[in-house]
Amino acid sequence: MSREDVERRDRARMRHAIELARLCPKSPGAFSVGAVIVDQDDVELAHGYSRETDAKVHAEESALNKLGDDPRLAHATIYSTLEPCSQRASQDRVPCTDRILAAGIRRVVIAWREPATFVADCVGVEKLREHGVEVIELADLADEAMSMNRHLELG
Repeated sequence: MSREDVERRDRARMRHAIELARLCPKSPGAFSVGAVIVDQDDVELAHGYSRETDAKVHAEESALNKLGDDPRLAHATIYSTLEPCSQRASQDRVPCTDRILAAGIRRVVIAWREPATFVADCVGVEKLREHGVEVIELADLADEAMSMNRHLELG
């Protein structure tokens, strides 16, 4: 697959994740995020969004919960509208970066980095890269991916 084809696919999948983020119930204390997981052949395995199943669930967590220990995750890409969290405000939950690493996902595509609104120093991208995960940032889609979060102070 050519680089242009990969870029087109990444943008299409991120736009799907953005549409999922629009489904999130609004919250004054959490971002609205969408996530899509695809296999190596670009077949969607699962998707999720923030607060899809409960008030604390993150988008990546929701999508990963639907797959369990699926062996296809080792060759999957996860698209998330926001950088996966490296720590959680709700201490009873595993951070999304840790869940991605545990699942064996080797490629992550995001639209924007987590601002200091709720977590002072999110290092999700850095942590993933330190563990050999390829992280792609589609900064040109950041405004669209942030649009459903305008009610929050984006620190």
